[in-house]
Amino acid sequence: MHNTLFLAAALLYAACALLPSRRGGVISGVTALAWALHGVALGGDAFAPGSLRIGFAIMLSAALWVSVAAYWFENRNFALDGLRRLVMPCACAAALLPMLFPGSVMPLSTQSSAFGWHVAVAVLAYSTLTIAAFHAVLMALQETRLHARTVTAGPGWFGGALDQLPALLTMEKLLFRLIGIGFVLLSLTVLSGVVFSEQLFGRALRWDHKNIFALLSWILFAALLAGRRWRGWRGKTALRFTLAGFATLALAYVGSRFVLEVVLHRSVA
Repeated sequence: MHNTLFLAAALLYAACALLPSRRGGVISGVTALAWALHGVALGGDAFAPGSLRIGFAIMLSAALWVSVAAYWFENRNFALDGLRRLVMPCACAAALLPMLFPGSVMPLSTQSSAFGWHVAVAVLAYSTLTIAAFHAVLMALQETRLHARTVTAGPGWFGGALDQLPALLTMEKLLFRLIGIGFVLLSLTVLSGVVFSEQLFGRALRWDHKNIFALLSWILFAALLAGRRWRGWRGKTALRFTLAGFATLALAYVGSRFVLEVVLHRSVA
């Protein structure tokens, strides 16, 4: 049942990526339906009475699920059709991942009641910064197109969507709003992991690769926001920090879980 829903959501995401920009109402409806099916599949697959299924595929799929919602809401206020061309193919792949890599089941009876909140905030932080990374890539492509456009170059499938984006200054404002929200959520994730490690995980905080990468990501985003506030950082500097912070955060959990589950074939919670 869950696999059928994952497959249906993936097909709808793929269809949404291919729809022409002028079909705005259809795009919005298909996106909402795909998102709903994806959410039902995730909820049924990840949550069972007294247990939680975890793994890099579930985490990545949940992150893209929230990212699609962020795109859908933002697109109602701003013309972000180019973002659809980036997010939907990734959401399509992410919807299929739990079918291929189911992860492992963790019994919740041995976990603190705060564990669920910690996981929820971590997923929200990761999701918000994922959409910020998509946004940064889109801005880089938009800037490149503005500088490299020639008279003879046609708009193309993706170029036409880039031409419909808001001005770079508006895109930059949206980017830093996403980063600000994501940074607050990431701060709560790191803080809860540090302060309540004994209660959340049943052991004192360990300086393993996951915690180190998460803290390094927090430092990069903190430096970016501080540089923006006091040094006026923008443009390529902001984009580099955003992508570096996201890549580091991806290594903190998704990357490490991918190595454990796919490369080393270990089912470790």
